[in-house]
Amino acid sequence: MLSTALVWIRNDLRVRDHAPLRYAADHYDQVIPVYCFDPRHFGTTMFDLPKMSSIRARFLRESVQDLRDSVQDLGADLVVRGGRPEDILPELVRQTGANEVLQFQEIGGEEEDVETAVEDALRDTGATPGFFWGKTLYHIDDVPFDGPDDIPKVYTNFRKAVEKKSTVRPTLDAPDSLLPLPEDLNPGSIPTLDELGFDDDGTVDERGVLPFRGGESRGHDRIDEYIWRGDFLKKYKATRNGLLGANYSAKFSAWLAHGCITPRQIHEEVERYEDQRVDNKSTYWMKFELIWRDFFSYVTWKAGERLFRPGGINGNDIDWRYYDKSFERWAAGTTGIPFVDANMRELNRTGYMSNRGRQNVASMLSQSLKLDWRMGAAYFESRLVDYDVASNWGNWAYNSRVGNDPRARYFNIVKQAKRYDENGEYVRYWLPELADVPDKYVHEPNRMSHEQQKKYGCVLGADYPKPVVDLDKTYQRIRNERG
Repeated sequence: MLSTALVWIRNDLRVRDHAPLRYAADHYDQVIPVYCFDPRHFGTTMFDLPKMSSIRARFLRESVQDLRDSVQDLGADLVVRGGRPEDILPELVRQTGANEVLQFQEIGGEEEDVETAVEDALRDTGATPGFFWGKTLYHIDDVPFDGPDDIPKVYTNFRKAVEKKSTVRPTLDAPDSLLPLPEDLNPGSIPTLDELGFDDDGTVDERGVLPFRGGESRGHDRIDEYIWRGDFLKKYKATRNGLLGANYSAKFSAWLAHGCITPRQIHEEVERYEDQRVDNKSTYWMKFELIWRDFFSYVTWKAGERLFRPGGINGNDIDWRYYDKSFERWAAGTTGIPFVDANMRELNRTGYMSNRGRQNVASMLSQSLKLDWRMGAAYFESRLVDYDVASNWGNWAYNSRVGNDPRARYFNIVKQAKRYDENGEYVRYWLPELADVPDKYVHEPNRMSHEQQKKYGCVLGADYPKPVVDLDKTYQRIRNERG
């Protein structure tokens, strides 16, 4: 009788650098990869917001299809089911006689709850769960910290420790081949967006920085496109705060979030680039950003459920405001603050926003509007094509005075806009109602007289909203609150 292992796929939609799959192929005769379309992923999140947009759902479907294609190339097939893993996996164990269910360990309360539910459901099957670590650049067994409580609170301390005392493990090759599925095991079909409950096809607005096609194949193509074919890496540090175009930054995040590619694969390509082309501040900065991603993963592991509370990791007692029209205006991109509105409209139409934009709109919601920061984090979860629980919630807490920023900063949004969008090219791109507004006023159209508003076709309250708040007054309030 063939020895059999199930490999439960979640946010690891790839065949390369996949430790559970590699282990299964090396130790078992029969390897059965399984992906479950869990209905909980398509329900609602905090504040009753949709958990996933059609754009991310489309990216997910494409990634699952690409994974199926890759597994078929190896000789097997990806088993696809709709339902809760804790119901589906025990049934498959009984059907196939599997000895183990191998999986990557996830970070986040909901993810860990599902893992626990699967463990409990497997107790009566005879199969044991096997866990692997694969989310981060530095493996959990290689970081120089004694458990979660020892993770530094400040990024710089974390970075210096791992750079000095840890090494990045080499990536793993995909299995050479896999046996075909048992004849009596139906691989199942990948549900359509309509079957998943979406009304549209999840196409990105043509103005978007990328169309964001899902899958391991496209993820590796993007690495090659950015680092090698386009040769953009050598200028990354200088261009990374851009706002328009495909290549001001790497934009690997959507493929990383779905596990189509791994931080270690990017790291290997950067080091190969340093060996073959150039080793400079920009190539180091790509590694620097990968360590930021690790930092938020380990901070989330450390914080657990505390991260998702109103006071965040720090337990800060902040008198948050909740639902009112200002949240709706923030979410829709109608605050009357052009830099915020342009970024939110880009997010809503494409599933993506630059890092610079994310910091500013977070500061706007949690500090200038003083709305519960979790409303913004949950809205981003709903909209982002590159949603990752640790990166999203960790960054939101960081920018909302309840996370790991030791300086508890806020952003002067107009100053930021004038620095990073000096001539208003970005805001005009997403806010055509500002097309004829002079550069002098494009980030503050409320400074125009009524006659100027009529002259330039941008009457506040008619063509473009009046500001939802006086930003300068909010900055004064924030400074007063900080003492």
